[in-house]
Amino acid sequence: MSKVQLITKRLGNHLIKQIETSSSICILTSFTMKSGVEYLKKSLKTSAARCADIKICTGDYLYVTQPEALEELLNISGNIEIRLWKSNGTSFHPKAYLFQTEENDCLVVGSSNLSRSALSNGVEWNISISNEKDVFEEALEQFLKTFYAVQTVPLNGETIKEYKSSYEEYHKRFPGFVKEWSEKEELDLMLPSETDDKAAAEVIREKTVPYGEIKPRFAQVEALEELNKTLEEDYNKALVVMATGLGKTYLAGFFAQNFQRVLFVAHLEEILHQAKKSFQAIMPERSYGIYNGKVKEGKADTVFASIYTLSMKHHLHQFQPDEFDLIIVDEFHHAAADSYQRVLEYFNPQFLLGITATPERNDNKDVYAICDGNVAFRLDFLDAIERKWLSPFKYFGVYDDTDYSQITWLGNRYDEEELLQVQLRDEMAEKILNVWKEKKQTRTIGFCSSIRQADFLSDFFNRKGYKTVSLHSKQVEIGRQSAIEKLEAGELDVIFTVDLFNEGVDIPSVDTLLFVRPTESLTVFTQQIGRGLRLHPGKEHCVIIDLIGNYRNADIKLSLFDTESIDSKSKKIMPKVPDFCEIDLDLKVINLLEEMARKKQPRKEKLFEDYMKLKQELGRRPTYLELHLRGASDSAQYRQEFKTYFGFLDWANELSIKEKEVFSRYENWLIEAEKTSMSKSYKMIVLLCMLERGPSDWYKPISPVEAAPFFHHYLMEKEYRKRIDFSDKASKKLWDYNEDAVSKLIATMPMTKWSSSSKGLVSFENGIFQLNFDVLKEDEEILYDWTKQICEYRLHYHFERKAK
Repeated sequence: MSKVQLITKRLGNHLIKQIETSSSICILTSFTMKSGVEYLKKSLKTSAARCADIKICTGDYLYVTQPEALEELLNISGNIEIRLWKSNGTSFHPKAYLFQTEENDCLVVGSSNLSRSALSNGVEWNISISNEKDVFEEALEQFLKTFYAVQTVPLNGETIKEYKSSYEEYHKRFPGFVKEWSEKEELDLMLPSETDDKAAAEVIREKTVPYGEIKPRFAQVEALEELNKTLEEDYNKALVVMATGLGKTYLAGFFAQNFQRVLFVAHLEEILHQAKKSFQAIMPERSYGIYNGKVKEGKADTVFASIYTLSMKHHLHQFQPDEFDLIIVDEFHHAAADSYQRVLEYFNPQFLLGITATPERNDNKDVYAICDGNVAFRLDFLDAIERKWLSPFKYFGVYDDTDYSQITWLGNRYDEEELLQVQLRDEMAEKILNVWKEKKQTRTIGFCSSIRQADFLSDFFNRKGYKTVSLHSKQVEIGRQSAIEKLEAGELDVIFTVDLFNEGVDIPSVDTLLFVRPTESLTVFTQQIGRGLRLHPGKEHCVIIDLIGNYRNADIKLSLFDTESIDSKSKKIMPKVPDFCEIDLDLKVINLLEEMARKKQPRKEKLFEDYMKLKQELGRRPTYLELHLRGASDSAQYRQEFKTYFGFLDWANELSIKEKEVFSRYENWLIEAEKTSMSKSYKMIVLLCMLERGPSDWYKPISPVEAAPFFHHYLMEKEYRKRIDFSDKASKKLWDYNEDAVSKLIATMPMTKWSSSSKGLVSFENGIFQLNFDVLKEDEEILYDWTKQICEYRLHYHFERKAK
């Protein structure tokens, strides 16, 4: 039975009671004070100990949240997941507490932040709503979207350190502000929030295309063949990379015919509903269900689930780990995120299929690892254009004289207020309008960097006699579906948007893309390009109008259109594009890009910046493999610039005094392990076998006979290792283990070969392979750890590169 209660005093007592009995606890507050954390600490600690699912999100708005409060939160329990919302000056004022048990749920919203005064004797008003299922589920869905938003960072020692520095700097500039709330004994600042008439999320459903009998077409035919081969070869995971517009969802549906119960996971409501519709067209005899914040149809043959809902322990455990035969993760480049990892670690399907158009994420590149290195099929948008499966393009690079070097860079984006100062000018809008009028075709999507820019440009174009709308999360006058229909019907010239059309929505009739934002993410840029490349009757090509200034990534974005691979040191400006495509750059753009290539940010500084970003995300120094998998810069650049990852750490003053001594003593060995050539994985497998003996014995001599069992097992253990490095004519004879034959192989390659190329650091004589340097007892642990990091990194890198 539902219950609504007004609470005007001692909210803390109500919260403690809920915390101590709930299996799921979610707290979202603008500000957090140490006194508030201490008030709830005991209850949170007890609940964490009994494995309750606890998530806490708080904000940095106006630097009211105390660093000490964040430290106190972090110290309660390692079982509590905590994230910090980085507001970038935008108002952030939520106060919500969500509790769930097997039988009941409770939502508390109101005025109380996390401070003792707000939870005990302050003047506060809060509403507690119990057992209103629809309201609670919607609140939970919104909480999870906020919790996992790109504006949040995980709370750890490194992110607290960064916050503390910004906090102290802010309060030096505004000393009266901190004094004001201190004297009020932490009475929370009830600051006026912006009005946010956020329109209810709409589901965009593509119009039915009359295919007749639903059969695989275009790239789907080849991809399905490769996936079926993967099944025959007993793989249990695979990744398919297909450009936007080639029918990834239909491909997944065709492949799903091999399985009985299927789970399809995505992060956007649009994707879930479109996928359901596609699967129904292929297999109408099966049952289909949605599992999200509002609907729980978990018993269907195929379940289409929101990752936000499924990542909650309460909902995840509604399913058995082996309940699904096939799990499909759409837009798989998101799969490295914590929410996806929790789901993928829980389930044990017969097969995991990842599908994506953009697998290389700037901030997280380990999608390869999640699928055990098995990229079953890959076709990017340039290949698809050459096969006439996507529309050709004409790209116009238009010079933007804005000086972006004067705008503050916040690690992954420009400061919005500073950016708006240069964007919201009639002079700039006039230039955009004129170049658009000159180059445009019939239907345009304009990609903006903010809501205010989208509103400004839409208003400017309308005043000049064109029909446009600004479409974003705060737009209430027109919905997405209505805007799309008007654009397709020719009743609109342009839809200006921010990020609504990156994923999940396709409008084939769009023939013009207008980019009026700096390219901050190459992944997002690739997704947005894909919005204009769908084939459509009467559409000969897509016009891409792109403003290019001296912003970050401007000098490398054109490489996305290049059919020729180029190395990281290339100074090439003009890409070689597919047939029927054109690149047209203003002369000033060419000069700018050439100048940027010459004056590029010193690579060492960029590598350090990206390393520190990852260190803050992890809360500790990354391992070498983590740097490769999750770092924004290519890991090979650290080796090129510093010879070893540990050479970089030495340069960056990231090593302790003891570690610096160890690095100095064994630098030559670390470089040798890092740089020894590897056409196959054999050298590192032998080294890994040595490392298996532990810190005190790993560096001692080894014979081929000793290494043979480990060597053979390692290559035969994983199908992709065997396929890549152990399936030539000679190796196939060794699939059935023969100690003598495997030992002879190891003696020849790698032991003899490594001995001859190592300049005396390793040797192989009289049947013994050994390292020719001494290891001090006090250095064993550190050198063992570093050698193992290099070994594991090189093995992963080797198989990843060979698989591609």
